[in-house]
Amino acid sequence: MPGLLSRLFSRAKPRAIRCGVVVPAAGSSTRMGQDKLLLPLDGVPVIVRTLHALDNCPHVAEIVVVTRGDLIVPISNLCRDGALSKVKCIVEGGTTRTQSVQAGLKELSRSIDLVAIHDGARPLVSQALLDEVISRGEQCGAAAPAVPVKDTIKLVRDGMVERTPDRSRLYAIQTPQVFQRDLIVSALEKAEVEGAALTDDCSAVERLGIGVAVTQGSYCNLKLTTPEDLAMAEALLAWKEEL
Repeated sequence: MPGLLSRLFSRAKPRAIRCGVVVPAAGSSTRMGQDKLLLPLDGVPVIVRTLHALDNCPHVAEIVVVTRGDLIVPISNLCRDGALSKVKCIVEGGTTRTQSVQAGLKELSRSIDLVAIHDGARPLVSQALLDEVISRGEQCGAAAPAVPVKDTIKLVRDGMVERTPDRSRLYAIQTPQVFQRDLIVSALEKAEVEGAALTDDCSAVERLGIGVAVTQGSYCNLKLTTPEDLAMAEALLAWKEEL
């Protein structure tokens, strides 16, 4: 009887999610004017804040950082000093985002079936957002957080407004974007062979005709691209501390 009861109770426990994370961080930071990954955000380098958030997520089993060759040693040192235990390795990226993500995917352990791809320059991602999108990705095979756009969007051609899309259907997609590993590997390989220019990884899956589930994103989950973004992130951190 005790053996039967233990088996029944063990079946009732939800299966633990094991997600590997690829962190593309190989950009040139041209619009920032200096290397944004190493810039201090309230005294902590941007890349360290990003990796700490991922390292603290229970669903995350391991992390692969993909960066420029000249940043491998500095980021490795920061990971060591920050006791980021889930960072498996730091590798050099390619000339495009797709190539960099592919390089990271190859470094994940074979046992990892679920993959999240998260921008190295999104340091304010919350644990609630991570939990929701990773869980949804496991259920649906592809998921990404998004927020409704606040501004009216115009399609412009040759300096003139062409039309105004319905804002109620427009969302800004964020990261992490979560996929079944086989799906994103196949989608990126196809995009690379066909020379498709991708600005995010969902686009590769969409090209296969496969839907991507949308979860609740956050306006705090900024991608740091320009100096103004860094100032906003500093203000958001101060605002959170006051709550």
